[in-house]
Amino acid sequence: MRMGITGHRGLAVEVERQVRPELAAMVKSLDAADLVVVSCLADGPDTWLAQEVLAHGGRLEVVVPAEEYREGLPIRHRETYDELMRRAVDVHATGLRRSDSHAHLAGSELMVGLVDRLVAVWDGEPASGCGGTADVVSYAERHGGPTQVIWPDGATR
Repeated sequence: MRMGITGHRGLAVEVERQVRPELAAMVKSLDAADLVVVSCLADGPDTWLAQEVLAHGGRLEVVVPAEEYREGLPIRHRETYDELMRRAVDVHATGLRRSDSHAHLAGSELMVGLVDRLVAVWDGEPASGCGGTADVVSYAERHGGPTQVIWPDGATR
């Protein structure tokens, strides 16, 4: 199974505490020998699912939306990003240089094309700008396989 991940960044710690166990349970229900997660490794759900899959014995492939992507991530997240990049079995790039919303959407579209299923940590609300979680879900519904939405009851962003 090849699964992709998209989700809101900047979620509260309380939401993370609710989402991570759901991701872990989902991953543990799958055969690690055939499990690959494809992620852009943004802070938040992208990273959480990658960590769960690796801990379960699955593999990680990374999509890099732009050459300047890492520099646009929060400083506190860069060490985690670098560690996960070292563990990736394959890296896919969009070929774009500037890390902006259009590159992020291009990266997500590339990711959707590489997976059988998309996992979305999404509140169901429209995207606040180009390339948001809602845009990725919409793209996957039009061009990809099934999407599994995870959003705990009562959670807010």
